[in-house]
Amino acid sequence: MKIVDAHSHLWLKQNTTWNGLPIKSKRNGRSIFLGEEVQMIPPFMIDGKNTAEVFLSNMDYAQVSAAVVVQELIDGNQNHYLQQVSEKYPDRFVTCGMVNFFQPNLPLQAQVLIDSGFKGLAIPGHRLLTDELQIRLNDPEMMRMFHMMENHDIFLSITLADGKQQTEELREVIKECPGLRIAIGHLGMANPPQGPIWENSDWKQQMMLANYDNVYIESGGITWLYNSEFYPFPSAVRAIREAASLVGMEKLMWGSDYPRTITAITYRMSYDFILKSTELSDHEKELFLGENARRFYRLQDLIELPYIKNMSE
Repeated sequence: MKIVDAHSHLWLKQNTTWNGLPIKSKRNGRSIFLGEEVQMIPPFMIDGKNTAEVFLSNMDYAQVSAAVVVQELIDGNQNHYLQQVSEKYPDRFVTCGMVNFFQPNLPLQAQVLIDSGFKGLAIPGHRLLTDELQIRLNDPEMMRMFHMMENHDIFLSITLADGKQQTEELREVIKECPGLRIAIGHLGMANPPQGPIWENSDWKQQMMLANYDNVYIESGGITWLYNSEFYPFPSAVRAIREAASLVGMEKLMWGSDYPRTITAITYRMSYDFILKSTELSDHEKELFLGENARRFYRLQDLIELPYIKNMSE
């Protein structure tokens, strides 16, 4: 099976603010994050850089053929670096550009990114509802941008605010732009719901957006959402099963949310719990871990990576 990671991040340096609070890279994998020092990335990334080369080493070891790199406001704008990454490693990375939501004329900004070679644009929707920003997904300027993306066959990678705050806004986008490929991140939630996920009706409404032909769901960060449970994340597997019961396994894709999630687990562990699960069939695992993403992102000639035995085996 060829594995594709539908949700990852890269950056050279974090040096930005969100909602008036700083995010800034330090040494040994730590960052100042919204006024608090946290372990943002693994401690072996001592210079604070989260580079494509380190990620490729992890991907090769874990036998992940390709990865989609999205963007987040909390990491700062990485358009310049990600353009370089996609040009240098076109067979391994699909990178998303991100417009500056603080500046006007989003459609023109998006056109510049498309002209520079980006195949997708990322919108961290859950970050757009703050003291600094109050942007609706169905605002006229956003809608013009979505129509332009649809016309250029540029996919949208988007995360939504927890609950139902943005579900109907995105539904309007989906109906207006039926040809716009949309991948909803974090298994349809920005934060873990209260109580069992399968009892959360707001979460189900987010999931059911994938019943539209052009909409898929990716699970980026699911191991973080269930970090308190830890490996092998049985509730995460059940959440994936519940999502499949609502929209079909052929609409779901695996995402790691690398590198933040691998402060607690290894990169391979971020999908290995799926491989080892007895609650999913081999065919469902193939769809979830690679085949659906290959189809959605239109990936060709995925690299096949050999298994390298650990010295300790």
